[in-house]
Amino acid sequence: MFAVYAEAFSSDDPLSGLVVGERPDPTPPDGWTTITVKAASLNHHDLWSLRGVGLKQERLPMILGCDAAGLDEDGNEVVVHAVISEPDWSGDETLDPKRSLLSERHQGTFADKVVVPRANVVAKPPSMSFEEAACLPTAWLTAYRMLFTQGGLKAGDTVLVQGAGGGVATALITLARAGGLKVLATSRDEAKRSRALAIGAHEVFESGARLPAKVDAVMETVGRATWSHSVRSLRPGGKIVISGTTSGPDLDDAELTRIFFLQLQVIGSTMGTRAELASLVTMLDATGTRPLIDRVLPMMQAPEGFAAMADGDVFGKIVLTR
Repeated sequence: MFAVYAEAFSSDDPLSGLVVGERPDPTPPDGWTTITVKAASLNHHDLWSLRGVGLKQERLPMILGCDAAGLDEDGNEVVVHAVISEPDWSGDETLDPKRSLLSERHQGTFADKVVVPRANVVAKPPSMSFEEAACLPTAWLTAYRMLFTQGGLKAGDTVLVQGAGGGVATALITLARAGGLKVLATSRDEAKRSRALAIGAHEVFESGARLPAKVDAVMETVGRATWSHSVRSLRPGGKIVISGTTSGPDLDDAELTRIFFLQLQVIGSTMGTRAELASLVTMLDATGTRPLIDRVLPMMQAPEGFAAMADGDVFGKIVLTR
């Protein structure tokens, strides 16, 4: 079958290990099912895989891709949940210490077909296109869990989204607005600030700018470059929910004194559960809110999408179609 896969690792030139070609058709083990892929979306995870982060040499060649929407074996339209937990695990899949994402230990979604556990399939509503649905399982699910599960935010609360532009950040802005929150966003780039306003932010600011008022929560995916600003933007008792560190994990000043004195909460968040994915799909179906898609490319042109992501030339999700 057709597939886009990693054949080798390179930290300096990750795209050098990317191959567009053929791989064997998958055979589903007991309890798994085959999904015919109609659309899949890119994530930074795919670039990290090409650098050898989270993917081991002995797993190569590995079909990349975490996210997909397509048809199940009965022809039903479905969305694929990307978190693979151990067969004997019960409860929140994200807490399983042996969990993985598709394309880490199991072949990914950038192919004609992908096999997943039967429990990892969520119905796609007719109102949503395959391209839109394919954006949800990683970035949009991460944003949903950050806001409403880990953040516990409700209509009327104020949230700051750091680093508007990336897939998770744009999802955070759109979902927060759909959930009735007051949404502030930051970016170093004037064009990205303008686009953040267009997709639902109430106010936008340059990175590090003083806000007009303290916020209830900050959604943090940037890390070192924005951490101090995130801490200083919170009201007493406020929360930082962090799901990534794109500018680096090491901090020059963790602001620990401010954190304990103001009783701030720092909450980690990773991906989401199948139940949360189903809730996210239901929310989008009910509200008419849709993922922001930067561009749609045929899967044959996957290297073009990878290059755009590597260059940061993206606002929203890059979707690959079959």
